Amino acid sequence: MADKKTVKLSRAVYESELLRLQTELVKLQEWVRTEKARLVVVFEGRDAAGKGGTIKRISEHLNPRVARIAALPKPTERQRGQWYFQRYVEHLPAAGEIVLFDRSWYNRAGVEHVMGFCTEQEHRLFLRQCPIFERMLVEDGILLRKYWFSVSDTEQQARFRRRLEDPLRRWKLSPMDLESLTRWEAYSRAKDTMLVHTDIAEAPWYVVESDDKRSARLNMIAHLLSTLPYQEVVPPVIELPERPPSTGYQRPSRDLQTYVPDHAAGL
Repeated sequence: MADKKTVKLSRAVYESELLRLQTELVKLQEWVRTEKARLVVVFEGRDAAGKGGTIKRISEHLNPRVARIAALPKPTERQRGQWYFQRYVEHLPAAGEIVLFDRSWYNRAGVEHVMGFCTEQEHRLFLRQCPIFERMLVEDGILLRKYWFSVSDTEQQARFRRRLEDPLRRWKLSPMDLESLTRWEAYSRAKDTMLVHTDIAEAPWYVVESDDKRSARLNMIAHLLSTLPYQEVVPPVIELPERPPSTGYQRPSRDLQTYVPDHAAGL
């Protein structure tokens, strides 16, 4: 069967629908805050699959005190001596919060396993414990959503090349990214094994086809919204107060302060 081809969206259509969905995300945020819900969204997938760009669009208009991004660095020596899930538990949401995991505990099923950063025993233990861990989260009332961003090998390589040639995005190209090119099949096998063990009814995986970034972002956000029982929260009526009359305040001389030079005036 031929691969399904995604119709390219025009920028105008994409931006219009993105704005509509982002408006819905603000409604979702207010519902989470008001209802004291706890939402966790896990973003996983191959390097350059579009996770970061989607997270950026989701969080763009949200309150960072309600919706935060958890992008954990490599574990410290102390953390390596903890229960594997322990450092992720510290970043789970409290009541009224949303946490977007830019990579998550699934590092052990992917990069750690493929690159030999964990033992086979640790990998097997993760595959046994992960479904139990996630069932505990769901049973405690956390709304858990998991998305796997799927990108083809040719598109991944093209994105790496664009990163290499763009000084604003070159920092995104890490040694681990380059390794992923030469270990494509190993990562594929690791992903397949992960899905077999962790695609559970309480917390299923949702696959996002992401060769077309615009479609992937819209599809993922629309699906996330469709899975949550949020409702629009009517905001309180706010009236701006009248400014009181002056009491004689005088602003200090501008010469007493150091101002940023007017760079824009010279453009």
